[in-house]
Amino acid sequence: MLICPQCTFENPHTNKFCQNCGASLTHKVCPECSAEVPVNAQLCQNCGAECGTVWQAILMGSEIGEREESLGEQVQLELVNQSELGDFSHKQPILVEDVPEVSPGGETSEETEDTTVGQVGQDDQEISPSSSIDLSQLTTGSFLDPEQRYQLLEPLSAPESNFAPNEVCVRVLDCQPYQISPVEAVIAHQQQGLVMPSVEANGISHLAKAYIALQSPGDSAIPPIHDAWQQNNTQILLIEDRSNWQYLIELWQEDSTSSLQILHWFYQMTQLWSVLEPVNCCQSLLNLSNLRLDEDQTLALQRLYVEPLNGQSAIASSTDEDMETLAIPAQPLTIQALGQVWQALFRQSQRTQFGAVVQILEDLELNKIQTVEQLRSRLEEIAAELETPITAAVAPIKEKGTIAPTILQLEEPEDFATRSDDLPTFVLSMQLSSLEDAGRTDVGRQRNHNEDCFGINTKIDKIELPKSRVLHACGLYILCDGMGGHAGGEIASELAVKTLRQYFDECWITNQIPTEDNIREAVYLANQAIYEINQQEARSGIKRMGTTLVMLLIHDTQAAVAHVGDSRLYRLTRKRGLEQITVDHEVGQREISRGVEANIAYARPDAYQLTQALGPRDQKSINPDIQFFEITEDSLFILVSDGLSDNDLLEIYGQTHLIPFLSSGTHLEQGVTELIDLANQHNGHDNITAILIRAKVRPNMQS
Repeated sequence: MLICPQCTFENPHTNKFCQNCGASLTHKVCPECSAEVPVNAQLCQNCGAECGTVWQAILMGSEIGEREESLGEQVQLELVNQSELGDFSHKQPILVEDVPEVSPGGETSEETEDTTVGQVGQDDQEISPSSSIDLSQLTTGSFLDPEQRYQLLEPLSAPESNFAPNEVCVRVLDCQPYQISPVEAVIAHQQQGLVMPSVEANGISHLAKAYIALQSPGDSAIPPIHDAWQQNNTQILLIEDRSNWQYLIELWQEDSTSSLQILHWFYQMTQLWSVLEPVNCCQSLLNLSNLRLDEDQTLALQRLYVEPLNGQSAIASSTDEDMETLAIPAQPLTIQALGQVWQALFRQSQRTQFGAVVQILEDLELNKIQTVEQLRSRLEEIAAELETPITAAVAPIKEKGTIAPTILQLEEPEDFATRSDDLPTFVLSMQLSSLEDAGRTDVGRQRNHNEDCFGINTKIDKIELPKSRVLHACGLYILCDGMGGHAGGEIASELAVKTLRQYFDECWITNQIPTEDNIREAVYLANQAIYEINQQEARSGIKRMGTTLVMLLIHDTQAAVAHVGDSRLYRLTRKRGLEQITVDHEVGQREISRGVEANIAYARPDAYQLTQALGPRDQKSINPDIQFFEITEDSLFILVSDGLSDNDLLEIYGQTHLIPFLSSGTHLEQGVTELIDLANQHNGHDNITAILIRAKVRPNMQS
């Protein structure tokens, strides 16, 4: 089954082009030079840019389980010296069960019970024996699997330490990146809330189960799992390759990193601890080389480590002189281990512990702090001492349920973040680090003229000094969908955009976002300008022209939205996913607000008729909705006309299409074009307009 990268349509694996949208399934476009590149190529043949899909493969020998039982009392856990940060051979022991052979295609041996992971589209995963490959003979360029899908980009090398002699990590190129794996199918159904058959515990390792249970769309803390199978008594997992992500300790030791930022990372570690504890993966936080940062300097893990069932753990911390070992009692890991990691970070970075953090570390060592909630509370107290605002910004990471000892349940795991005692309140105040935008309008496939109009005004002031960078920005984004036919709707939408831009050019001159009264006045002026033309030309009935409006105003991290009609504003973030911010002004929504059930409200023949629009009537007949909010995390704002939002198009396809455009390295113009193409493929009955705004923020260290 090939999943089209353009429209996510499921195609037979023999297809060369998508049956739905016609996109190529054998070539992709180079992000640097736009040349066509085969999907199985690592580098662009034109410019040399890396285009291939690369995974990190984790290979674990089955005899590792016997090693855990023989050790019984001690398992080593290493924190590497800064000079060793590039070395990934020091890995943790992982419990691996005796499992049937599973190929990358999801095929298991016939001797086991039925372990089908579920249907992918219309095809079932077939069960058959896996071919044999001698992993010890593989070299660079060889394939890791019998199906010749995963090609080694580096040789398999033996670990350089005795901490995990049966485990190796290696980067592999996916030569069939559009082929869905059985693990991806399980996760996709799980996230859609579909009931799936359970997977027997002896068909998948504890580590793979942990990855599946912790998957959360848009959350970068846990690397996504791509595939998992057994081959020649070796468990193989493929996860996102994060070998090039920045190490936490690298930024930790920089002079420009403030105590507030360090406090921020501490809090993120407590969040991750709560997420990892139910699946026995807290050990993942105890290896400095495993602590990474995403492009927004948010804490993330390179991979997961499963804790041994028994035994004593130790944190080995390299110093300039010798190896220092800090023992942890022979029992399940507690947050005292997290305190030792923090101490190791200070030692490795040669930073001095500050303020009340010294007391926290001492209290952790003396077991005076025994729960993660107590630790969070202490961190919040330090934030208050540093006069850091303690309001909403770091959204809680979803905490997943535990994995049963014999069966992995594939229903949606429990979301522990909804428990009031786990909700974080600590946060740093944020400042804007970048503001980018792009807009486009299209006539669609059925109309002969375009009644949509949009306008973008931005002002950016940037001050850069050797140790600081300050960005002040104002953005005005307007989208209007006209009505009234040719020489009516297009005049109304254009006039509304022109009036609003002119108003804010003249009135938005202070160093703050416009007030609600200012915004309301601007909307009334736009309404009046259209209304007067209707009156002068004695237009009546359906000939009276009008327009919808959705308008976003951004000043640094403050934002306001005003809307009239059914044009919408959406917001996409990594932690919250896709959210519709505005509520349509239409009969169906009006009835719902009056207490009518949604299915009854939208059964009315006039359910989608607008209750408000600019222009047909005077200002007494309109009441624009106006909201204010803070931008507390990297956000992608999407303004759309109903040609794009109809039929729940963004809810169905938007998040998967738009998440990549949260990253600074992507071009918003491409994102807008993809949205227009998506609407033409699935809607196309109306004009289509979209504006994308990418606002990125970072902690305000001068607050």
